[in-house]
Amino acid sequence: MSTTTDLGSHGEAVAATYLTDAGLRVLDRNWRCRDGELDIVARDGTAIVFCEVKTRRATGFGHPVEAVTPAKQRRLRTLAQRWLAAHDQHAPDLRFDVVGVLVRPERPPLVTHLRGAFS
Repeated sequence: MSTTTDLGSHGEAVAATYLTDAGLRVLDRNWRCRDGELDIVARDGTAIVFCEVKTRRATGFGHPVEAVTPAKQRRLRTLAQRWLAAHDQHAPDLRFDVVGVLVRPERPPLVTHLRGAFS
């Protein structure tokens, strides 16, 4: 992985596989609108889950999940409402998860999944 974009794409693929293996059904990936992008939208039972994926090679700037700031959380809430409107969904249960992927040389990625990381 030579670029940050490659690293992010790899992390999102790892996260999608992890979530699917955990029983979630991925509904959308890299959904975009004028306000930004949602990394992964999934269904977990009756809940629609909006997953933000953060990928890093090291923890020198903190663990990947720490990169989801309050400002990013506000933007994700807005994007979730846009996605629901665009897909004519009225989910009574919404959840915001954060998936941190730490890519390690010559070892499998380390995945941290924070369910209900914020509301």
